[in-house]
Amino acid sequence: MKNNMNTKPIICFGEILWDIFPSGKKIGGAPFNVAYHLNKMGVDGRMISCVGNDELGRELLNKVQEAAIPTEECQISDKYNTGTVIAEIDKNNEAHYTIVEPVAWDFIEWKDEYENLVKNSQGFVFGSLGSRNNLSKNTLSKLIEVAPYKVFDINLRPPYISQESIIDFMKKADLVKMNKAELRLLLEWVGKEYTSEEDAVKYVRKTFSLDGLIVTKGSKGAVYCDQYQYIYSEAIQVEIKDTVGSGDSFLAGFLAKRAQGFSNLDAMKEAIALGAFITNHIGACPVYDLEEFQKFKQDKSINSNTFIEDQTIN
Repeated sequence: MKNNMNTKPIICFGEILWDIFPSGKKIGGAPFNVAYHLNKMGVDGRMISCVGNDELGRELLNKVQEAAIPTEECQISDKYNTGTVIAEIDKNNEAHYTIVEPVAWDFIEWKDEYENLVKNSQGFVFGSLGSRNNLSKNTLSKLIEVAPYKVFDINLRPPYISQESIIDFMKKADLVKMNKAELRLLLEWVGKEYTSEEDAVKYVRKTFSLDGLIVTKGSKGAVYCDQYQYIYSEAIQVEIKDTVGSGDSFLAGFLAKRAQGFSNLDAMKEAIALGAFITNHIGACPVYDLEEFQKFKQDKSINSNTFIEDQTIN
C-alpha cells in the first residue's frame, strides 16, 4: 500500500530533442524521458530545458503538453536550433547515436524561478550530457547547490565525456545511476582494480558517500546499494523491440515508487518492470497508460524476479 506520498515535483534538467530514426522522428532526451515516465506513474515530473524557435521546437512543446508536462520551464532560443539526434539501430537492436551540436539545450540560461522550483522539489535529476556546454553547465551547477535530493544519471555519450565533471557530479549527488560499463570506467578513473561486481558497487558508493547507487546491467538485471542493503534484481525476459530509453524508464520507475512511499526493494521491482515494458515497445516514450503497465507486471509475475541481501555496509 502507498504511504507518505510525496506530492512535490521531481525536476529533470537537460536535453529535450528529437531522436531521428530511419522510420521517422520520436521525442527523446534522457531527462525528458524520465519526466515522461514519472508522469505516467502518477508523479509530477517537470522539465527544465530549451528548444529552438523553429518548427521542430513547436512540435516538441506540443508533445510535452500532450504528455501533461508543463512547458513553462522550457526556454525558447532564437539563436539555436532544436536538438536532434540521429539514432541507428544495429542488428542486435542496440541504439547508436550521433548527437548534433550546438543546439538549444546547450544554452539553458539561469532563471531565478528555477531556484525556487528546484528548492521545493523532492528530487532533481540530471545527466552528464546536459553539461557539455558551459552555459547549461553553469545553470546546472547552481541548481545542484539548492536541490534537496540530487539524482545523477551518468548516461555517458561519447565524445562528450568529461572525467572532471563526472567526478564532481558524483561527489555532489545523493543517488547515482550508471550501467556496468560506466562502473568499470569510473573504477579506472579512481585507480581501483575491478575484483567483483559487488565489491565494485560497494566501493563506489562508499568512496563518493552516496545515499544510494544503482547499476543497470541490461539483460542481467540491476543492483541497488546503500549503507544498509544490497539488492539484486533479475531482468524480466521480453521481446526486445529497441533499447532506446530503457534506462531512463528504469530510473523513473524507481523514483516514482520511492515518491509513493514504497521501499527500495519495491522501487527496484518497479524499475525492472518499467524498463522491460519500454524495451518491449518502439521508442523511448511510447503511448501507454498505467493500466496497460499494471497488466504487464501481472503477466510477468515480477515478484519472483527479485531477491534482497540485507546487511550493514560500512
